[in-house]
Amino acid sequence: MTSSVSPLAVDLPTLAPLAGVRLGAIAAGIRYQGRTDLVLAELAPGTTVAGVFTRSKCPGAPVDWCRAALKGGRARALVVNAGNANVFTGRAGAEATKASAAAAAKLVGCKPREVMLASTGVIGEVLPHDRLTAALPGLHAALTKDGWEAAARGIMTTDTFPKAAVRTARIGNAEVTIQGFCKGSGMIAPDMATMLCFVFTDAKLPAPALQAVLRKGVAASFNCTTVDSDTSTSDTVLLFATGQAKHKHVPADGGPMLRGFRAALADLLLDLALQVIRDGEGAKKLVRIDVTGAVSAGSAKRVAMAVANSPLVKTAIAGEDANWGRIVAAVGKAGEPADRDTLSIAIGGVWMARDGAVVPGYDEAPVVEHMKGPEVRIAVDLALGHGRATVWTCDLTHGYIDINGSYRS
Repeated sequence: MTSSVSPLAVDLPTLAPLAGVRLGAIAAGIRYQGRTDLVLAELAPGTTVAGVFTRSKCPGAPVDWCRAALKGGRARALVVNAGNANVFTGRAGAEATKASAAAAAKLVGCKPREVMLASTGVIGEVLPHDRLTAALPGLHAALTKDGWEAAARGIMTTDTFPKAAVRTARIGNAEVTIQGFCKGSGMIAPDMATMLCFVFTDAKLPAPALQAVLRKGVAASFNCTTVDSDTSTSDTVLLFATGQAKHKHVPADGGPMLRGFRAALADLLLDLALQVIRDGEGAKKLVRIDVTGAVSAGSAKRVAMAVANSPLVKTAIAGEDANWGRIVAAVGKAGEPADRDTLSIAIGGVWMARDGAVVPGYDEAPVVEHMKGPEVRIAVDLALGHGRATVWTCDLTHGYIDINGSYRS
């Protein structure tokens, strides 16, 4: 981990016990020394699970394991290690997942396929799963209902602060809680990046309904963010429903009963996603990009991501340079319908270009002042249709090079 905390960091919220979850962290010495690097969560019998994963064609062994395990729709445990991604490790990687799941299953009293796994860290190094399995008994014996902060810290790699969020919702007349934590700082792009996220609720939800709400929530949060345009091999978001809350039966399709739950989950996921961007490696500024007037919503998102991923735009923001020409260039390279003569650009609510030309009397001073702040807003209006999208990114500073240039050392 880096030594200084991101200037965009937010405080960890109060994380109260959630019925059906016990968790904790331990130092297993998998890669790091003198810090926790292994997390275990034990879940109540009957817990259902949903997951969304990386679209990388070179996924890690834990991703393969979870995809297969999800077919059962049930989970009794979660095991996460930091420091080693267990990616590109061939047969050894698959054997590590089997050994890890079997060891956790024995402790919890369930089938190995009811154990979900995730790993984050260096790619291409064999996971020393003997250290992991040796540490699990002691970790299991020390699990508590209050181990949330320890778990959030235990999965960190280059993160500079732990990330968590809490929301409540109503299902019928009953209140349910949604609580989760995540990690992520670099190699962040849509399809979730080198990002792990684990969310828990005490609601009683069938796996198909859980999967539907999670997929929709991720599409509008994690998949609308980017730090550096690099999608990882290990992206994982898992949502567990322990079924401990007492509320009306929820059908497999969710239905209107989950309207409030969907909204609360979406808000929690966006909160976590933006915390990841706030902790972007070397980041000093959080950037929001709104694109309107595109020919479709999909086109708007692709244009927004082209701006968000442009090194020229991101370095201009880092240097607090109101060079809107870089935004025009990013729009033009997106490969989406755009017309130079209808394009408009704004920063911080100040329109600097309208209909393909500089706004008469444009004053750059308020834009420069806005760019000096910790949060920067960019607006692009294509004036071609009704498609719109919002994405988030961060600036690109020399800190990003410092962190990634010495990642393995």
